[in-house]
Amino acid sequence: MEKVSDIHLPVMLETTVNSWFSNPDGIYIDGTFGRGGHSKKLLESLSSKAELLVIDMDPHAILSAEKLATKYKQVSVKQSNFSSMLDLVKERGWEGEVNGILLDLGVSSPQLDCNSRGFSFLHDGILDMRMDPNNGYSAAEWIAVASQEEIQKVLRDYGEEKFSKRIASSIIKNRQKKPIKTTKQLAGIIADSIPYCNKKRHPATQSFQAIRIFINKELDNLINFLEQCLDILCVGGRLAIISFHSLEDRIVKRYFRSKVMGQNIPSLIPILDKDIKRQMKLIINGEKASSSELKVNPRARSAVLRVAEKL
Repeated sequence: MEKVSDIHLPVMLETTVNSWFSNPDGIYIDGTFGRGGHSKKLLESLSSKAELLVIDMDPHAILSAEKLATKYKQVSVKQSNFSSMLDLVKERGWEGEVNGILLDLGVSSPQLDCNSRGFSFLHDGILDMRMDPNNGYSAAEWIAVASQEEIQKVLRDYGEEKFSKRIASSIIKNRQKKPIKTTKQLAGIIADSIPYCNKKRHPATQSFQAIRIFINKELDNLINFLEQCLDILCVGGRLAIISFHSLEDRIVKRYFRSKVMGQNIPSLIPILDKDIKRQMKLIINGEKASSSELKVNPRARSAVLRVAEKL
Protein backbone atom coordinates (compact mmCIF):
# COMPACT_ATOMS: atom_id res chain seq x y z
CA MET A 1 0.00 0.00 0.00
CA GLU A 2 1.28 3.47 -0.89
CA LYS A 3 2.77 5.40 2.03
CA VAL A 4 0.43 8.27 2.95
CA SER A 5 0.97 11.09 5.42
CA ASP A 6 -0.80 10.85 8.78
CA ILE A 7 -0.72 14.62 9.30
CA HIS A 8 -4.21 16.03 9.66
CA LEU A 9 -5.40 18.92 11.82
CA PRO A 10 -8.79 18.09 13.38
CA VAL A 11 -11.28 20.94 13.05
CA MET A 12 -12.64 22.69 16.18
CA LEU A 13 -11.01 20.01 18.31
CA GLU A 14 -11.77 21.21 21.85
CA THR A 15 -15.33 22.36 21.12
CA THR A 16 -16.22 19.21 19.19
CA VAL A 17 -14.84 16.75 21.73
CA ASN A 18 -16.29 18.62 24.71
CA SER A 19 -19.75 18.52 23.11
CA TRP A 20 -19.35 14.87 22.04
CA PHE A 21 -18.22 13.66 25.48
CA SER A 22 -20.70 13.19 28.33
CA ASN A 23 -19.79 10.05 30.30
CA PRO A 24 -16.27 8.73 31.04
CA ASP A 25 -17.60 5.16 31.12
CA GLY A 26 -19.76 5.55 28.01
CA ILE A 27 -19.96 4.13 24.51
CA TYR A 28 -18.83 6.36 21.66
CA ILE A 29 -18.61 6.08 17.88
CA ASP A 30 -16.36 8.03 15.54
CA GLY A 31 -18.07 7.40 12.20
CA THR A 32 -15.38 9.09 10.09
CA PHE A 33 -12.08 8.34 11.83
CA GLY A 34 -9.71 9.89 9.27
CA ARG A 35 -6.48 10.18 11.21
CA GLY A 36 -8.20 10.09 14.58
CA GLY A 37 -7.57 13.57 15.93
CA HIS A 38 -10.96 13.84 17.62
CA SER A 39 -10.88 10.24 18.87
CA LYS A 40 -7.41 10.63 20.38
CA LYS A 41 -8.57 13.72 22.24
CA LEU A 42 -11.72 11.94 23.46
CA LEU A 43 -9.67 9.02 24.79
CA GLU A 44 -7.99 11.41 27.26
CA SER A 45 -11.35 11.65 29.06
CA LEU A 46 -12.47 8.01 28.86
CA SER A 47 -12.09 5.42 31.60
CA SER A 48 -10.97 1.84 31.06
CA LYS A 49 -14.64 0.81 31.09
CA ALA A 50 -15.53 2.94 28.06
CA GLU A 51 -15.90 1.73 24.48
CA LEU A 52 -14.93 3.62 21.32
CA LEU A 53 -15.82 2.20 17.91
CA VAL A 54 -14.00 3.91 15.06
CA ILE A 55 -15.29 3.56 11.50
CA ASP A 56 -13.86 4.61 8.14
CA MET A 57 -14.04 3.51 4.51
CA ASP A 58 -10.47 4.50 3.70
CA PRO A 59 -7.90 1.67 4.07
CA HIS A 60 -5.17 4.17 5.04
CA ALA A 61 -7.40 5.52 7.82
CA ILE A 62 -8.05 1.99 9.02
CA LEU A 63 -4.29 1.38 9.33
CA SER A 64 -4.05 4.46 11.56
CA ALA A 65 -7.04 3.29 13.58
CA GLU A 66 -5.53 -0.16 14.12
CA LYS A 67 -2.36 1.45 15.48
CA LEU A 68 -4.49 3.40 17.94
CA ALA A 69 -6.30 0.21 18.97
CA THR A 70 -3.00 -1.40 19.97
CA LYS A 71 -2.47 1.45 22.48
CA TYR A 72 -6.02 1.73 23.85
CA LYS A 73 -8.09 -1.29 24.76
CA GLN A 74 -11.27 0.82 24.59
CA VAL A 75 -10.88 1.12 20.80
CA SER A 76 -12.35 -1.25 18.23
CA VAL A 77 -12.04 -0.72 14.47
CA LYS A 78 -14.34 -1.39 11.53
CA GLN A 79 -13.83 -0.58 7.85
CA SER A 80 -17.30 0.44 6.78
CA ASN A 81 -19.51 3.33 5.74
CA PHE A 82 -21.14 5.21 8.60
CA SER A 83 -24.49 4.69 6.85
CA SER A 84 -24.27 1.07 8.09
CA MET A 85 -23.75 2.15 11.71
CA LEU A 86 -26.99 0.72 13.07
CA ASP A 87 -26.04 -2.77 11.83
CA LEU A 88 -22.63 -2.47 13.52
CA VAL A 89 -24.31 -1.30 16.73
CA LYS A 90 -26.77 -4.20 16.69
CA GLU A 91 -23.87 -6.67 16.26
CA ARG A 92 -22.40 -5.32 19.50
CA GLY A 93 -25.70 -5.12 21.41
CA TRP A 94 -25.39 -1.34 21.75
CA GLU A 95 -28.74 -0.32 20.27
CA GLY A 96 -30.10 2.62 22.26
CA GLU A 97 -27.01 2.71 24.49
CA VAL A 98 -24.48 4.90 22.66
CA ASN A 99 -23.48 8.10 24.47
CA GLY A 100 -21.99 9.96 21.53
CA ILE A 101 -21.57 9.83 17.76
CA LEU A 102 -19.24 12.02 15.72
CA LEU A 103 -19.24 12.57 11.96
CA ASP A 104 -16.52 14.75 10.43
CA LEU A 105 -17.72 14.84 6.83
CA GLY A 106 -15.79 15.43 3.61
CA VAL A 107 -12.17 14.50 2.86
CA SER A 108 -9.13 14.64 5.11
CA SER A 109 -5.84 16.41 4.43
CA PRO A 110 -3.98 13.12 3.79
CA GLN A 111 -6.59 12.23 1.14
CA LEU A 112 -6.32 15.65 -0.51
CA ASP A 113 -2.53 15.59 -0.45
CA CYS A 114 -2.15 12.08 -1.90
CA ASN A 115 -1.81 12.30 -5.70
CA SER A 116 -3.04 8.78 -6.36
CA ARG A 117 -6.40 9.40 -4.66
CA GLY A 118 -7.48 12.02 -7.20
CA PHE A 119 -9.39 14.26 -4.78
CA SER A 120 -7.45 17.45 -5.44
CA PHE A 121 -7.00 19.54 -8.57
CA LEU A 122 -3.82 20.98 -7.01
CA HIS A 123 -1.90 17.71 -7.54
CA ASP A 124 -1.78 15.78 -10.79
CA GLY A 125 -2.73 12.16 -10.28
CA ILE A 126 -5.13 9.38 -11.18
CA LEU A 127 -8.72 10.61 -11.33
CA ASP A 128 -10.16 8.28 -8.69
CA MET A 129 -11.98 10.15 -5.86
CA ARG A 130 -13.26 7.02 -4.08
CA MET A 131 -13.15 7.01 -0.28
CA ASP A 132 -12.54 3.26 -0.56
CA PRO A 133 -10.42 2.78 -3.70
CA ASN A 134 -11.16 -0.95 -3.67
CA ASN A 135 -14.91 -0.58 -4.19
CA GLY A 136 -17.20 1.10 -6.68
CA TYR A 137 -16.22 2.95 -9.85
CA SER A 138 -13.74 5.80 -10.06
CA ALA A 139 -14.42 9.33 -11.27
CA ALA A 140 -12.48 8.57 -14.47
CA GLU A 141 -14.62 5.49 -15.14
CA TRP A 142 -17.81 7.47 -14.61
CA ILE A 143 -16.71 10.41 -16.77
CA ALA A 144 -15.85 7.97 -19.57
CA VAL A 145 -19.45 6.75 -19.90
CA ALA A 146 -21.77 9.36 -18.37
CA SER A 147 -24.05 11.35 -20.66
CA GLN A 148 -23.75 15.12 -20.96
CA GLU A 149 -27.09 15.51 -19.16
CA GLU A 150 -25.92 13.32 -16.25
CA ILE A 151 -22.64 15.19 -15.86
CA GLN A 152 -24.45 18.52 -15.98
CA LYS A 153 -26.94 17.36 -13.34
CA VAL A 154 -24.18 16.20 -10.98
CA LEU A 155 -22.26 19.47 -11.29
CA ARG A 156 -25.42 21.53 -10.85
CA ASP A 157 -27.05 19.57 -8.03
CA TYR A 158 -24.00 18.61 -5.96
CA GLY A 159 -21.61 21.45 -6.81
CA GLU A 160 -24.08 24.29 -7.38
CA GLU A 161 -21.94 25.08 -10.42
CA LYS A 162 -23.63 27.72 -12.57
CA PHE A 163 -21.53 26.80 -15.62
CA SER A 164 -22.45 23.11 -15.36
CA LYS A 165 -23.83 22.94 -18.91
CA ARG A 166 -20.69 24.43 -20.47
CA ILE A 167 -18.40 22.21 -18.42
CA ALA A 168 -20.37 19.05 -19.21
CA SER A 169 -20.35 19.83 -22.93
CA SER A 170 -16.60 20.43 -22.82
CA ILE A 171 -15.97 17.16 -20.97
CA ILE A 172 -17.88 15.21 -23.64
CA LYS A 173 -15.97 16.90 -26.49
CA ASN A 174 -12.59 16.32 -24.85
CA ARG A 175 -13.19 12.67 -23.95
CA GLN A 176 -13.96 11.94 -27.62
CA LYS A 177 -10.42 13.05 -28.45
CA LYS A 178 -8.64 11.47 -25.48
CA PRO A 179 -9.74 9.61 -22.31
CA ILE A 180 -9.85 11.84 -19.23
CA LYS A 181 -7.81 9.92 -16.69
CA THR A 182 -5.99 12.49 -14.54
CA THR A 183 -6.91 15.34 -12.22
CA LYS A 184 -4.79 17.76 -14.27
CA GLN A 185 -6.72 16.92 -17.44
CA LEU A 186 -10.11 17.41 -15.82
CA ALA A 187 -9.12 20.60 -13.98
CA GLY A 188 -7.80 22.08 -17.23
CA ILE A 189 -11.00 21.26 -19.12
CA ILE A 190 -13.10 22.86 -16.38
CA ALA A 191 -10.93 25.98 -16.23
CA ASP A 192 -11.13 26.41 -20.02
CA SER A 193 -14.94 26.10 -19.87
CA ILE A 194 -15.49 28.96 -17.43
CA PRO A 195 -15.66 32.42 -19.04
CA TYR A 196 -14.05 34.33 -16.18
CA CYS A 197 -11.73 33.61 -13.28
CA ASN A 198 -12.49 34.03 -9.59
CA LYS A 199 -9.09 34.87 -8.09
CA LYS A 200 -10.18 33.66 -4.64
CA ARG A 201 -11.12 30.13 -5.77
CA HIS A 202 -9.84 27.66 -8.35
CA PRO A 203 -12.38 27.23 -11.19
CA ALA A 204 -12.47 23.45 -10.65
CA THR A 205 -13.37 23.65 -6.94
CA GLN A 206 -17.12 23.14 -7.19
CA SER A 207 -16.96 20.54 -9.96
CA PHE A 208 -14.39 18.37 -8.18
CA GLN A 209 -16.44 18.56 -4.99
CA ALA A 210 -19.61 17.63 -6.88
CA ILE A 211 -18.06 14.62 -8.59
CA ARG A 212 -16.57 13.38 -5.30
CA ILE A 213 -19.93 13.67 -3.52
CA PHE A 214 -21.64 11.81 -6.35
CA ILE A 215 -19.04 9.04 -6.67
CA ASN A 216 -19.16 8.32 -2.92
CA LYS A 217 -22.95 8.83 -2.54
CA GLU A 218 -22.14 11.18 0.34
CA LEU A 219 -25.52 12.90 0.65
CA ASP A 220 -27.42 9.61 0.43
CA ASN A 221 -25.18 8.10 3.10
CA LEU A 222 -25.78 11.08 5.39
CA ILE A 223 -29.55 10.89 4.96
CA ASN A 224 -29.54 7.12 5.59
CA PHE A 225 -27.47 7.57 8.73
CA LEU A 226 -29.73 10.29 10.15
CA GLU A 227 -32.70 7.95 9.83
CA GLN A 228 -30.88 5.52 12.17
CA CYS A 229 -29.18 7.74 14.72
CA LEU A 230 -32.00 8.02 17.28
CA ASP A 231 -32.16 4.21 17.46
CA ILE A 232 -28.43 4.17 18.21
CA LEU A 233 -28.21 6.91 20.85
CA CYS A 234 -29.22 6.57 24.47
CA VAL A 235 -31.32 9.25 26.15
CA GLY A 236 -28.85 12.08 26.75
CA GLY A 237 -26.62 10.76 23.97
CA ARG A 238 -25.21 13.35 21.61
CA LEU A 239 -24.71 13.54 17.86
CA ALA A 240 -21.97 15.91 16.64
CA ILE A 241 -21.60 16.58 12.92
CA ILE A 242 -18.98 18.72 11.19
CA SER A 243 -19.87 19.51 7.58
CA PHE A 244 -17.86 21.33 4.93
CA HIS A 245 -20.44 21.65 2.17
CA SER A 246 -23.63 23.72 2.17
CA LEU A 247 -25.76 20.80 0.95
CA GLU A 248 -24.54 18.55 3.78
CA ASP A 249 -25.03 21.25 6.37
CA ARG A 250 -28.53 21.96 5.06
CA ILE A 251 -29.49 18.29 5.50
CA VAL A 252 -28.12 18.24 9.07
CA LYS A 253 -29.72 21.57 9.97
CA ARG A 254 -33.15 20.51 8.71
CA TYR A 255 -32.92 17.14 10.47
CA PHE A 256 -31.99 18.68 13.82
CA ARG A 257 -34.70 21.31 13.44
CA SER A 258 -37.36 18.68 12.78
CA LYS A 259 -36.36 16.67 15.85
CA VAL A 260 -36.09 19.75 18.07
CA MET A 261 -39.41 21.26 16.96
CA GLY A 262 -41.31 18.01 17.37
CA GLN A 263 -44.36 16.83 15.43
CA ASN A 264 -45.85 19.21 12.90
CA ILE A 265 -49.07 20.43 14.51
CA PRO A 266 -51.41 22.84 12.66
CA SER A 267 -51.29 26.33 14.18
CA LEU A 268 -55.04 26.37 14.90
CA ILE A 269 -54.87 23.32 17.18
CA PRO A 270 -54.47 24.42 20.83
CA ILE A 271 -51.59 22.57 22.50
CA LEU A 272 -49.18 23.43 25.30
CA ASP A 273 -45.50 23.55 24.50
CA LYS A 274 -44.80 20.93 27.19
CA ASP A 275 -47.13 18.50 25.39
CA ILE A 276 -45.23 18.64 22.09
CA LYS A 277 -43.16 15.50 21.62
CA ARG A 278 -39.61 16.63 20.97
CA GLN A 279 -36.89 14.09 20.25
CA MET A 280 -33.74 16.23 20.50
CA LYS A 281 -32.43 19.50 21.88
CA LEU A 282 -29.73 21.65 20.29
CA ILE A 283 -26.37 21.93 22.02
CA ILE A 284 -24.41 23.74 19.31
CA ASN A 285 -26.18 25.38 16.39
CA GLY A 286 -23.82 26.10 13.52
CA GLU A 287 -20.49 27.01 15.12
CA LYS A 288 -17.53 27.87 12.89
CA ALA A 289 -13.78 27.77 13.39
CA SER A 290 -12.21 30.76 15.14
CA SER A 291 -9.98 33.24 13.34
CA SER A 292 -6.98 31.93 15.29
CA GLU A 293 -7.68 28.38 14.11
CA LEU A 294 -8.06 29.52 10.50
CA LYS A 295 -4.57 31.03 10.61
CA VAL A 296 -3.17 27.58 11.45
CA ASN A 297 -5.61 25.51 9.38
CA PRO A 298 -7.16 27.40 6.41
CA ARG A 299 -9.02 24.23 5.36
CA ALA A 300 -11.31 24.76 8.36
CA ARG A 301 -12.84 27.90 6.82
CA SER A 302 -15.96 26.13 5.50
CA ALA A 303 -16.48 23.84 8.52
CA VAL A 304 -19.76 24.05 10.43
CA LEU A 305 -20.35 22.17 13.71
CA ARG A 306 -23.83 21.19 14.86
CA VAL A 307 -24.56 19.11 17.97
CA ALA A 308 -27.87 17.81 19.30
CA GLU A 309 -28.83 15.63 22.27
CA LYS A 310 -31.46 12.89 22.33
CA LEU A 311 -34.33 13.54 24.78
